[in-house]
Amino acid sequence: MDKTRLLAILQALANGQMSPAEAFSQLSDFPAGLGEGFVLDTQRRLRTGLPEVIYGAGKSAGQIIELARRLLAVGEQVLATRVDAEKAAAALAAVPELAYDATARLLYAHPIPIDERRGTIAVVCAGTSDLPVAAEAAVVARCLGNPVESFTDIGVAGLHRLLNRLNALRAARVIIAVAGMEGALPSVIAGLVAVPVIAVPTSVGYGASFGGVTALLAMLNSCAPGVSVVNIDNGFGAACCADAINRSC
Repeated sequence: MDKTRLLAILQALANGQMSPAEAFSQLSDFPAGLGEGFVLDTQRRLRTGLPEVIYGAGKSAGQIIELARRLLAVGEQVLATRVDAEKAAAALAAVPELAYDATARLLYAHPIPIDERRGTIAVVCAGTSDLPVAAEAAVVARCLGNPVESFTDIGVAGLHRLLNRLNALRAARVIIAVAGMEGALPSVIAGLVAVPVIAVPTSVGYGASFGGVTALLAMLNSCAPGVSVVNIDNGFGAACCADAINRSC
């Protein structure tokens, strides 16, 4: 439920174009839909600008299917993150409206149409091993209605690869920089551009990367001012932050 849809229901009710029973039916799960073991927040988009999102890890295929159906029934889009291929196959068979991005591990339905008035969100990843996290950020940002441009395998080990794309990065409204290993990419980018940079550490790397902690600490200690940092492998969180920045500009 967003502001536009809620106002439309109230206006139709006021104009006599909708009966109280019809309005009640459309608002029956507002502000929350109750189910066995869950409370679905159908007011979240109205309150924050972001939809209720299903975190797929730890949920069964049946739970994901039930939540997706409940969201679709009240006219909401569906975003389900961290869904493995087996659960996705079951969900796709049960809910035909759903689509699946295997790299991003994301189930989705009813993405918001791209708003060309918004600036571009550039999603940059250091190496192809970082692609699942970068893809999660890119697909979520696109489903939220943002123009997205992806730049893959341009880490600092070959700085010329980044410099070759510098003009395109400078033209973006927001940059999401995804990197593992030593996590240097966001600092380098932030020293070259005048737009917000959201750093995403990944768990990619050898032993002393400590599952992404080394990259996380490097990004938190960036010498480039103004770098924002989300949690390890949290492409979803970076996309939501970038979307909020884009909507406010």
